[in-house]
Amino acid sequence: MCDSLVALAPCTAAGITLFAKNSDRPPGEAQGIEWSPSRTEPSTAVTHITVVGRDEPTIRALISRPRWCWGAEHGVNEAGVAIGNHSIYTTLDPRGFPPALIGMDLVRLGLERALTASEAVEVMTGLLERYGQGGTGHDVALIGKERPYWSSFLVADPTEAWMLETSGRQWEAARVDRVASMSNRTSIPGFDAVHRHPGQPVERLIDPRLRASSAVLTDRPVTIDALAAHLRSHDSCIEEGWSVCMHVGNDEVTTASMIAELPLDRPPTAWMLTGSPCENEYSAYTF
Repeated sequence: MCDSLVALAPCTAAGITLFAKNSDRPPGEAQGIEWSPSRTEPSTAVTHITVVGRDEPTIRALISRPRWCWGAEHGVNEAGVAIGNHSIYTTLDPRGFPPALIGMDLVRLGLERALTASEAVEVMTGLLERYGQGGTGHDVALIGKERPYWSSFLVADPTEAWMLETSGRQWEAARVDRVASMSNRTSIPGFDAVHRHPGQPVERLIDPRLRASSAVLTDRPVTIDALAAHLRSHDSCIEEGWSVCMHVGNDEVTTASMIAELPLDRPPTAWMLTGSPCENEYSAYTF
């Protein structure tokens, strides 16, 4: 489970694009904030497979990474590109697909290889078409079983943002008009119409969080303080615990959070934490 928001520069108090995300994972899963340095590699061993590298160096990025995997839940790179992912389920069952890329791999690969949001979408969809998706997106040693899923992504830079949704190798991207929020369901209208899983309880567990995120983005101008308060909030649920700051027993809790400021004329700044946002303070990271 995850929730992401973006407000492009015309909608924010400082006139700077703002990106925010909560990462919800199994309780007890270690997640750390780390720098991914610029490097040149002929190939890169990601979580389940190895992908071909590039001749040019990767782009330095700040990521929040579950320790068991190579990929990242969310992050921002030195060019001002921010990406976060969300697990989604579609009419295509992810179980049984061979090991390939997972959504978190695509987040990190997009950050390390793209200078703009649109370029990140091209990088991620190109890799998706070449290698596919497959393999568990959770720590088997922690939860005792494999749990694969497809992913959606919110991708932003100082001037534009994109929603990207996937099902296996299939995908659709939609450019954001001023503001957008995403959670654990298909949301791009055409993609949702074709691919939404008929049994997913979106009305109970997901749509209340999306409505709460939309309300924050509707209250203009959007501020960092408003986003931080939203990521700490517990009032966006019908069933107890299924809030933006999540506390669902032994199943899902918010384990990391990020707010990124993506200015056009200077390097980005990210405020990040691990653990529950309602219990921890954000720390600032600058490039």
